[in-house]
Amino acid sequence: MIEELVQRRAGPAGLADVAARALAGERLDAQDGARLFAAEDLSLVAALAGTLRRRRHGDRAFFNVNQHLNYTNICRSRCRFCAFHRLEGQAGAYCLTPEQAADEVRRRLAEPITEVHMVGGVHPSLPYGYYLDLLRAVKAARPGVHLKAFTMVEIDEMVRLAGKTPAEVYAELKEAGLDSLPGGGAEIFAARVRRELFPRKIGAERWLELARAAHAAGLRTNCTMLYGHIETPAERVDHLLRLRALQDETGGFQTFVPLAFHPENTALAHLKGPTAHDSLRIVAVARLLLDNIPHIKAYWVMLGIPAAQAALSCGADDLDGTLVEERIGHDAGAATPRALARAELVRLIAEAGFQAVERDTLYNVVRVEEPRA
Repeated sequence: MIEELVQRRAGPAGLADVAARALAGERLDAQDGARLFAAEDLSLVAALAGTLRRRRHGDRAFFNVNQHLNYTNICRSRCRFCAFHRLEGQAGAYCLTPEQAADEVRRRLAEPITEVHMVGGVHPSLPYGYYLDLLRAVKAARPGVHLKAFTMVEIDEMVRLAGKTPAEVYAELKEAGLDSLPGGGAEIFAARVRRELFPRKIGAERWLELARAAHAAGLRTNCTMLYGHIETPAERVDHLLRLRALQDETGGFQTFVPLAFHPENTALAHLKGPTAHDSLRIVAVARLLLDNIPHIKAYWVMLGIPAAQAALSCGADDLDGTLVEERIGHDAGAATPRALARAELVRLIAEAGFQAVERDTLYNVVRVEEPRA
């Protein structure tokens, strides 16, 4: 019934052929992506994506109980979109020792955390051994936890410091306790944007190369896209299709995480940032184009809670997690809470009309919540 309604509405919106191919399970192309971004009827695009989302996951919406640990905000990249970074010696700069990071984990041993999410800046003075010691210390503090750590930008720095191949570095990181990678640092692949906003960061091809190597090493990763700054719809489509192409090759991405740009406290504070409608369209188009990536995340920290709830009907199937101690989004002005209790996430998912399912990092089901009466 819903699919018939979507097909009827697609004709007047000029998307009849796109909707027909999407509903038939056929792959959409760059031109289709451009049309979906340009379509005036966002509710139709959302309904189409929501239909495909329910085919994959039914009424289930996933979350996990996790802890964020940002081990340093010292970074030499100086990306213009970032409010988190500091230079060495600058007010507010910090770098945790491995033992201090372990202390942060030990503080929450009473909580049912299944994942520690750990990322930081590209610190210009840390040796390669620091990262191995950091992993070992956190794993020793909580041996059963899944340790999801390091963007491809951080991995590139480790490869440089170690003087080894990515495969060799991944092997050593795994031995030290690394279980998967969060997929950050991709930002937007367009060379034009990278030159203007973050010229010191690794290029798109290097990011994809290091993701490919992670998958070859048996590490699952997420993948991301930062949107709502100066990128164009065509550059968004290009980014999504490059992720899709690598997924065709490796199958190593498990979740796509669209990251809404927050301009506050950045060098781009004059920009408005994305609206809720922009964010819902990104989620929907991602679900329609990324046919080979199982999950789309509505990252509530960056989206805001109401938009994240709405995104569950627009193609997203995951709200992320409890996110204790998240700093990066909040330094950029995110007005969301710094953490949500497990019960609160369950309630938010139920309010949105879905069944809450607690998962671990690799989407093994931990607990299925019964629908509220």
